[in-house]
Amino acid sequence: MSIKPKLGPFDLTMIVVGLVIGMGIFKTPVDVARETGAPMLFYMSWVLGGLVTLCGALTYAEIGSRYPVAGGFYKVLSYGFHPAYAFMINWTLVISNAASIAAVCLVGAEYIGPVLLPDTMQHEAGRKTIAIAAIVVLYIINMLGIRLSASSQNVLTVFKITLVLLLCLTAFSNHVAPASAVVQQPEPVSWFYIFGAALVPVFFTYGGYQQTINFGSDVREPARNMPRAIFTGIFIILLLYITVNYAYVKVIGFEQLKTTDALAARMAEVFFGENGFRVTSVLLFLSVLGYANVNLLSNPRMYYAMAEDGVLPAVFKRVNSKTQVQEVALTVFTVLTVALLYFLSNFRSIIQYVMLFDTIGLASAAATIFVLRRKTRHLDGTGIYKMKLYPFVPLFFITVYLFVTVNIFITDWRQALGGMGWFVAGLPIYLAMKKAVR
Repeated sequence: MSIKPKLGPFDLTMIVVGLVIGMGIFKTPVDVARETGAPMLFYMSWVLGGLVTLCGALTYAEIGSRYPVAGGFYKVLSYGFHPAYAFMINWTLVISNAASIAAVCLVGAEYIGPVLLPDTMQHEAGRKTIAIAAIVVLYIINMLGIRLSASSQNVLTVFKITLVLLLCLTAFSNHVAPASAVVQQPEPVSWFYIFGAALVPVFFTYGGYQQTINFGSDVREPARNMPRAIFTGIFIILLLYITVNYAYVKVIGFEQLKTTDALAARMAEVFFGENGFRVTSVLLFLSVLGYANVNLLSNPRMYYAMAEDGVLPAVFKRVNSKTQVQEVALTVFTVLTVALLYFLSNFRSIIQYVMLFDTIGLASAAATIFVLRRKTRHLDGTGIYKMKLYPFVPLFFITVYLFVTVNIFITDWRQALGGMGWFVAGLPIYLAMKKAVR
C-alpha cells in the first residue's frame, strides 16, 4: 500500500516549525554566549545562522519541489549520488535523531518533574519514567493515524509558539538586567574558532527543517505547498529566535547568560511572577512533545525510502491502508528512542554528536540540487519552485556547513573520529542488507 497525500500547507508549516523548535532555543544560547564572549558576536552568530538557514531552506524547497517522494532525505542522496552513500548518511542520522528526541524528552522531564512528581521521586529514574511515558503516548497517537498525529502536531506547535512568544514579550517589559559586578574579558581567540564553535549550537537550534522533504508523498500539491510551507515556517522561526535572544540578553544580562541554565524558567519569572516556573514547565513540556511527535512522524519515512531501494526488508515500507501509518517502521524507531534514553550522557555532548552528522548530511543533500537541476530540467516551467541567485545560495550554505564540520574535528577530534567510525560502518551494513534482502 503506497502513501496517499493527506497534509495541507498549514499542516506542513506546523511540521516545519515543530521540527526546528525543540529544546535548543531554551538551552543553546548559554553556549553561544560563552563561545562568543561579547554581545555583538552573540547576535552576529544568530543572524549568520539565520541567513545560512534561509539559504538552506531555499535549497531544500527546490529539492522538495523537484523530487517530492516519501523519505526524501534518503531518496535525494540516493538519486543524486549513490544508494550506499545515502544509506551511510541516513542510518547515522536515524540514530542521532532518536538520540535528539531522547535528550530533549529528558530535559522536558526535568522541567515538568517538580510539577508532576513528589520530592522523593526527583531523581534520574523519575525523569526517565516521565520521558518514556511521553514517548509511548505519542507512539500510540501516531499509530492511530497520520491525520490525528498531524492534528496533534498543529496543537502542540501552537503551544510551542506561544511559549516562545511569551519569552519574547519579556523584551518589552520594564525589567532590565542588573549590571554585572565583574565582567570577565575573554581571552583573544581567532574569529575562525569563535564562529565555528558558536555555530555548532546555533545550527543545532535552527536545524530540522530539512526533514520536511521526507513528507513529499504526504503533501497535497507538493510542488506548490512544500516551498510555501518551508518559507512560512522558517520566517516564523527566524523572527522568534532573534527576538527571544534579544530578550535573554536584556532581561538576564549577557554575562549572567553564560552561566544560566534554566533560561525559560528565569525569563518566565519576570513575566508571570511566582507562578512563572509552573506555567513555563507545562508549556515547555508541551513544546518537547511537539518536537518528539514530529520526529516520530518524519523518521519512519526514511525507513520507507530505504525499503523501496531494497536496503531494508519490505516490511518497513508496509503502510496501513486505513491510517496511513508505517506500523513496523514507527515501532522500530520508537523502541530505538526509548533504548537510547539509557545510554545518554549530557545535552552538550549530544549536540556535538548530532551536529557532526547533520553538517555532513545537510551539506551532501543540499549538493544534490546541482544534480537535480540537470536531471529534472524537463520540469522547468511546469510550476515547480526555482530559487533565485542559483548557484550562489546553495554554495554559501554548503561552504558554511562544511566549515562547521571542520571546526568540530578541530574542537574534539577524538569524538569526531568516533562518530565517523559509525558513518564508515554504514557501508558494510549496506552491503550486507542488500545481500540479505535479495
